[in-house]
Amino acid sequence: MSDLLTDRETCASLVTEFGSPVNVHNFSSLQRNARDMVDAAARHSVDLRVFVARKANKTVGLVDAVRDLGHGIDVGSHRELTQVLERGMPAERIILTAAVKTRELLHHALTHRVPVALDNLDETTLALQVSGDAGVSSPAVLRLAPEVLDGLTPTRFGERSSIWLRFLDSQQATDIEQRLPVVGVHFHLHGYAPQHRTTALGQAIDLVDQLRARGHQVEFIDMGGGVPMSYIDDAAAWSRFGQALHQAVLRSDDALTWRGDGLGLYCEDHDDGPRVTGQRDTYPYHQELVRGEWLESVLTGEIAPGVTAAQALRQRGLALHCEPGRSMLDGCGLTLARVAFRKHTSDDVAVVGLEMNRTQCRSTSADFLVDPILVRTGETGGAESVDGSHGSTDSWSAPDGAFLVGAYCIEAELILKRRLHFPRGVNVGDVIALPNTAGYLMHILESASHQIPLATNVVASGAGFIQDAIDTW
Repeated sequence: MSDLLTDRETCASLVTEFGSPVNVHNFSSLQRNARDMVDAAARHSVDLRVFVARKANKTVGLVDAVRDLGHGIDVGSHRELTQVLERGMPAERIILTAAVKTRELLHHALTHRVPVALDNLDETTLALQVSGDAGVSSPAVLRLAPEVLDGLTPTRFGERSSIWLRFLDSQQATDIEQRLPVVGVHFHLHGYAPQHRTTALGQAIDLVDQLRARGHQVEFIDMGGGVPMSYIDDAAAWSRFGQALHQAVLRSDDALTWRGDGLGLYCEDHDDGPRVTGQRDTYPYHQELVRGEWLESVLTGEIAPGVTAAQALRQRGLALHCEPGRSMLDGCGLTLARVAFRKHTSDDVAVVGLEMNRTQCRSTSADFLVDPILVRTGETGGAESVDGSHGSTDSWSAPDGAFLVGAYCIEAELILKRRLHFPRGVNVGDVIALPNTAGYLMHILESASHQIPLATNVVASGAGFIQDAIDTW
């Protein structure tokens, strides 16, 4: 990313050839990211297998990179499953975790012997019907909803251990061993606290023990995704931003964000004065423990007095699976967008229009909190002055800062909600780079509203870039 952003000609040619915005990928960092976790587990003699979350980035280039490195992939839809099978990913290196699984999707997975994470009893009953109708036996993984203990937040994913055991012991489930042999236990948690993963692992290990006592040959526990990464190296800068946002909300100050948006925080009046309440709705863009160090914290946590998670896994000969997305795509791509205009709103707020929309760099959090980078590729002369004459243009600069706005006809069509400053100005035709967007930010919420085409995706190939196959799939 750093090399590309020092090459103004290549940045300009990418948006010229492929349109704006363009998502630029280079998957060379994937090996380092995955190895960091595998090596951390190995230091505790735990066999870790990485299944990269397909939903984090839709490119076929990601599938090929994961396949060639020998890792697995987590799929969440019929189309994702079809693509990874067609790209030569072996069935045993795939797991289907889709939140809703249709009969057609289950048939496709089960007939290819792709392990399926079964989320609930209705889904399991349907899977039994499908496997029976197709006359196939295919591995199943039970998704556990951990009990809300030791700070764990409630989850809508999975069933509690008691419900799974009661179902397996029931008359209608007697043939599950033949049709859907249970090979694993899965869970999915919200948040990133390592101690919560340790707690959930303890509950999953307990379920494994009870399943094995019933004759099920469980081979692994899958702890899902949510492996943290850090976008921002400087912990002090991240802390200062949090403090500044808190003060801005307290003072009803719009100097930091669009119309004073608190990004989940808001101010309430109390008898003793105003108070900031709510919770900042953003990814933790700076984190101390990421990937391998985070996993070591999970594994060295105790699931019982004197027993660590790593010890419990080793004692039972259980492998540990995980399904990271964002943290595996750290350093694997960025988004380039061209500046279309500069202007002021009717109340004199400066805005810079980009040829993209807000869904093309957005996850489920309130804002993207990594600083964009200005690449000077734009016009240097020939603008029309206010009196109709032509003359040289100076880079347009707003002393109070400006906001990046997008192509949708919505009043709050903000690319970023933070006010940005352009100390040397910005020109039409310049490129704004949004760094490190490959994990979720490019694709998870992208929309083609107004019938504006989705962003083109390109992948590094040799000395240049080629369009990814997903754009013509």
